[in-house]
Amino acid sequence: MLHPVQLILKKRNGGKHTPEEIRFLIEELSSGRLENYQLAAWLMAVWFRGMDDEETNLLTQAMIESGDQVDLSSIDGVKVDKHSTGGVGDGTTLVIAPIVAAAGGRVAKMSGRGLGHTGGTLDKLEAIPGMRVDLSQNEFLEQVRKIGLAVISQTGKLVPADGAMYALRDVTGTVDSIPLIAASVMSKKLACGADAIVLDVKFGHGAFMKEFEDARKLAETMVAIGRLRGRQVRAALSSMEEPLGSQIGNALEVDEGIRILRGERKGTGLEKVAYELAAHLVQMSNQGLELEAARQQVAQIVSSGQALQKLGDMIEAQGGDRRVCDDPLRLPQAAHKIAFKAEKAGYLGGLAAETIGTAAMWLGAGRRTKADKIDPAVGIVLEVEKGQPVQVGQTLATLHVNDQTHLQAAERALHGAFHIVPEARSQEPLIREMIL
Repeated sequence: MLHPVQLILKKRNGGKHTPEEIRFLIEELSSGRLENYQLAAWLMAVWFRGMDDEETNLLTQAMIESGDQVDLSSIDGVKVDKHSTGGVGDGTTLVIAPIVAAAGGRVAKMSGRGLGHTGGTLDKLEAIPGMRVDLSQNEFLEQVRKIGLAVISQTGKLVPADGAMYALRDVTGTVDSIPLIAASVMSKKLACGADAIVLDVKFGHGAFMKEFEDARKLAETMVAIGRLRGRQVRAALSSMEEPLGSQIGNALEVDEGIRILRGERKGTGLEKVAYELAAHLVQMSNQGLELEAARQQVAQIVSSGQALQKLGDMIEAQGGDRRVCDDPLRLPQAAHKIAFKAEKAGYLGGLAAETIGTAAMWLGAGRRTKADKIDPAVGIVLEVEKGQPVQVGQTLATLHVNDQTHLQAAERALHGAFHIVPEARSQEPLIREMIL
């Protein structure tokens, strides 16, 4: 008869779990029989000792089997999904999903909410007036059949073991464990039923993984888990030293995504990364298509207005006001716009992504606790790009503010976020590597 203490001691001492042990652990967790203090001890043992590839695969499968799985087989075509490990100004889903759907991919995406500097994809979508993200599974499947695109909230019955485990990881210092992250992400992606998945794995100041090599190991682990189950999986390793987009906040990020699809934000970092990831998903949806041809198709879909039309179709299908695609000012607007100005001249050498995200959170764009309410209108708009010259008194950022209670805290954070240097510096590519 297995007992949780046996598993804790085995992993603490560097042992390898058997399939039976991992299934027992997840079954005990899912049934509520596993005490929080026992799970916390096991998580810390894993954090110190790690898990090999076989253990990580077994953990992923056990977590998938802990709840419902989405059956997308009734939908024709290649079903695609994407996942980002998170960052600042990272509204890529709002750009990628309608592009890929307009190219013929079937985008059936379940997303989560954010805890931290800004909201998750669902929080961004809910900034659109009237937008629903809580569709039933039948509504979800029918919408993907009809327009090729739906982005909704995860059901509580999807990988419930992950929810219970993550709640403890967040408060026990065990979040940044590669096998635990990989199992968490891939159990949810695989349970959602997609045939092809692109992972955007961030590294740098504003990322979960600060070091490139750690991000690379995580990406390789997740790709291997997906391929073992017969899915097409690719991973981008992309920098989050600076915010990806120039607009940080929920309605602000929807606004920026719409403007990219309208062709108004040429050459921005967000546009480059979103287009490249979209091209990979288009290629994965259409076997035999060369990647360069997929890139050209992405550009054509945007320039023709098809991607913006598809975004509007999704918004309308989910009860939202599609007129925001023509007039982004219909999105929630903050009462005050406050300039944050440069105190010295030079060149913008860098923007500390996590610090800028923290400033946005102080304004109400994110959650410090799960109980916090997000203000969809507030956030920060960056007015200067990395490498550009800066003059004393020039506006570096515009703060979109409603409640000014924590304005000073936000401004204090921003003072450490902008790095002004004497000379312009060369810039690294945003996507450092693709794992194909």
